[in-house]
Amino acid sequence: MKKLISTLNLDKENWLQYRKHGIGGSDAGAVCGLNPYRTAMQVYYDKASDEIEDIDNEAMRQGRELEEYVARRFCEASGKKVRRANAMYYDEKNPFMLADVDRMIVGENAGLECKTASPFMADHWKDGNIPVSYQIQCYHYMAVCNADAWYIAVLIYGKEFKYHRIDRDDDIIANLIQIEKEFWNNHIIPKIIPAPDGSKTADLAIAERFKTSHGFTIPLAGFDERLRRRQELLEVMDHMEKEKRQIDQELKIYLGDAETAENEHYRVSWKNISRSSLDEKRLKAEEPELYEKYRRITTSRRFTVKAA
Repeated sequence: MKKLISTLNLDKENWLQYRKHGIGGSDAGAVCGLNPYRTAMQVYYDKASDEIEDIDNEAMRQGRELEEYVARRFCEASGKKVRRANAMYYDEKNPFMLADVDRMIVGENAGLECKTASPFMADHWKDGNIPVSYQIQCYHYMAVCNADAWYIAVLIYGKEFKYHRIDRDDDIIANLIQIEKEFWNNHIIPKIIPAPDGSKTADLAIAERFKTSHGFTIPLAGFDERLRRRQELLEVMDHMEKEKRQIDQELKIYLGDAETAENEHYRVSWKNISRSSLDEKRLKAEEPELYEKYRRITTSRRFTVKAA
């Protein structure tokens, strides 16, 4: 472990710039394909581009501001002491592996990761469970810092506080290092986009990266086999959707005028729902100036596949 930069008085823009120098703990789960909210493609675009990705939201802000509280609660619950690292570190053997850790444990070769979670996510932490992407984050820090263990503490808003110790596992760490090394050497350095994984998150990443088409046509090469498979899948999906609709129709006939039906295994409901919507056609005809004033145009790209 070696210090890359002190973070004590480092402003956010420069901190984000230094993060581009390698793979951090919060990137590790995405690189491994184990983060449900971020993909390897997004990590690639962040590291390979010159633009600074400054993503922020209310949940992230609360997490930052409550980090100190979570650290204090950990000290109270565990009887241990912690200190700030105030530095971004890198692994001397694998310089692309970075660590900007929340806290280090005083008197132990270990660190602490502080988390906050919504009560709706409490099930992900019950019975001693830890979300897999957070486990990967802790193993990443153990790799960079050559630590024996890493603690993770979570505040579940308004519900409970808990913490766990994750002991070093050299096999897991060796696999993680290999995955990150291949990602860095095979994608970031040569600037080759990672393969998509079929997730909705990948959809969002691609849509964000390629927002606008520019009206030219390119040859379609190397995709015939994939497109034939796509057509096969569409036919299977159509059959499954028809079977699902048939089951739904049978249930609706069974319900008749009833709102719900239930047994010890299932609860089926067919409720009345009212919603209001704007009659755009009438508004445009009767109040054209008002329609133009409040009309909003959005641009997106429509993806279609047709047989030649």
